Amino acid sequence: MSTETSVPRPRVSGVEGQPMDASDAALYATLLTEAPAGLAFFDRDLRCRRANDALAALLGVPVGDLQQQRPAEVLPEALAAAFESALRKVIDENRPLSDLDLVVPAGEDAAAEHDGTSAEAASPVTPGDAADLATAVEERILACSWLPAKGADGEHLGVVLTALDVTDRRRAEEVIRRKEQRYRSLVEASAQVVWVAAPDGGVIDDAPEWRAITGQAPDDYAVGGWLAVVHPEDRPRIEAAWRECVEDNRVFETNYRVRTKSGTYRHFDVRAVPIWQGDAVIEWVGANTDVTGQREAEEMRGRLTEQLSAAALRTARLQQATSMLAEALTVSQVVQVITEVGRSAIGADYSAVALLDDDKLRLSIVAPSQPGADGESSPASRDAIKVSDQTVMSVAVRESRPFLAEHPDSLRLQLGHGEKDLFAQHTEERAWVGLPLLAAGAPIGALRFSFTRPREITEEERVFLEALAGQCALAVERALLFEREHKTAEELQRSLLPSDLPQLPGMVLAARYNPATRHVQVGGDWYDVFRLPDRRLAVAVGDVMGKGVLAAAGMGRVRNALRALALNDPRPAAVLAGLDRLFSATEDEEQFTTVAYAVIDPETGQGEFSNAGHPPPLLISPDTPARVSTREPGTPLGWPSQRQQTSFSIETGNTVVFYSDGLVENRRRGVDAGLEELVAVAADAPPEVVGDPERLVDFLVDRMLAGYEQVDDVTVLALHVPPKPA
Repeated sequence: MSTETSVPRPRVSGVEGQPMDASDAALYATLLTEAPAGLAFFDRDLRCRRANDALAALLGVPVGDLQQQRPAEVLPEALAAAFESALRKVIDENRPLSDLDLVVPAGEDAAAEHDGTSAEAASPVTPGDAADLATAVEERILACSWLPAKGADGEHLGVVLTALDVTDRRRAEEVIRRKEQRYRSLVEASAQVVWVAAPDGGVIDDAPEWRAITGQAPDDYAVGGWLAVVHPEDRPRIEAAWRECVEDNRVFETNYRVRTKSGTYRHFDVRAVPIWQGDAVIEWVGANTDVTGQREAEEMRGRLTEQLSAAALRTARLQQATSMLAEALTVSQVVQVITEVGRSAIGADYSAVALLDDDKLRLSIVAPSQPGADGESSPASRDAIKVSDQTVMSVAVRESRPFLAEHPDSLRLQLGHGEKDLFAQHTEERAWVGLPLLAAGAPIGALRFSFTRPREITEEERVFLEALAGQCALAVERALLFEREHKTAEELQRSLLPSDLPQLPGMVLAARYNPATRHVQVGGDWYDVFRLPDRRLAVAVGDVMGKGVLAAAGMGRVRNALRALALNDPRPAAVLAGLDRLFSATEDEEQFTTVAYAVIDPETGQGEFSNAGHPPPLLISPDTPARVSTREPGTPLGWPSQRQQTSFSIETGNTVVFYSDGLVENRRRGVDAGLEELVAVAADAPPEVVGDPERLVDFLVDRMLAGYEQVDDVTVLALHVPPKPA
């Protein structure tokens, strides 16, 4: 774009009023056309007499529009006001005005305002002018200098403007300034202590935050004096780490406690980095962040987590103890569970359970059950304690409250003396807990834990122990009831099952009875073998639904009725018909009872058999495969039925096996599959086993129960006719 216009140019003179020579003219022309800075001359009326292309581009208006115009006629209002204010100031005061920044608004706004202010005076916009306008799309910042212009005679002609685009520099400076403000605000908001140290590690600058926290003056913390307020336990570690980082020029990152001017300690996370200039470290910049609240929150969270974990663990252990106690059938087994729970749950070294005698005056200590030679558990008892004695358990029972002694002095203070020789083998005991066992609010015994070291029982542990004692009391009460019932049932069972089987010259008998649970020695299965008045042998095997005393009592009634009926009329059909009438008249309709009954002549092996819903007998012969009887089993006792009987003969060398359904049926095996398996097992029996009923019944029971959970009583009765002597 040309800078020439039709406006007359003032005559410009050189040095001492002489006209410009060629070099001056070239310099002048070059400045107007090529200089990157904006240049302009304004007369005393504030009209622009001359402007170069650079200034027009900076202002975002065509250069032709600037010529002979005042700023208010071509520039946006705010920018024009700034221009004219600066021009008047220089003209009025006749002195330069420098370092004045002017903001040029975005090009579109400027163009719009220009189009609406002086449309008639504006020169046509050339393609070059349009390109200039297009470049001014963002707000620009101009650093302007205003210089008074004088003629050769010192006359004040106007003002010369030089303008440089400093937008990028000012923006960069603003970014730096804002970063500094943000950094300073961040430091203040985050309670950080910022400090600067020399390359050798000595603090060199004032650290106001450090002074405010520690009360140290700059002379106090200079060099290594800051270590004086570091916690004595942290000081050696921090001093060594700082020295190593300074020597190796490594980032220093750690944490330590600082003593405040109030004397308390606060936790700080510290990070310091070396500042490099070339290959050398010129200083260290570090920041200490106060993390006391965070540390305290972490410690609190840790304590809460531990408490919650401990509570969850205690709950799980209490649930486990409840489950284990539910399976304990005897008092000795209850004591065994309590011993294990005491050791695992609260770390007790010793435990004991004592039960009140019937007179409520003495406590008998029960020891854990000990395995006997037969695999059964047998209780072991120890000394008794008078309820009136001053012992841990006596006090717990008398006062129906927990007794706690956290150390020997506490025990002596509460009891006046030790527990004498009662626990003489535990002389290392140093803490004790006694808990009453309460049933329906009344004491039935006491629970005792002891420790070989002083032990404080927390409130949470006390609640756990009281809950454990409650579960223990329920288990003991249940175990006592079971033991009483168990004893009664065992006596009843012994009275109902034959103690010995008849010894016959031409027939060998053997029987086995396996209860479903090894602790419950009675059930509804039964067998009976007895001689009739005519010297024949009566054989019966039955099953009364249920377990325990009720089943045993029902079994006894059926057994006794069968014997009475057999002595009157031994025919199997007549006996079962009589049992049907008795059963319908005396037993519950829901009672389910089966009986297999046979009458056999032991000399000939001839017999008669009738079945009331019982599993069919197993027949084993050395000459033919083992098999079960295919005769219709009939209905259980009390059901409407016309009892039938069949004749049979036990040949020499043959064996007949009567059994209950527990031998062939369980949760995983149905009756039909069980009968097939029984036949297969009998077929595998070696000849020497088949010829010995004692071995045969054991063989059948072991093989049929192998791999299965026994859920019902198992009764097996074998009759074998041995070969005649040669």
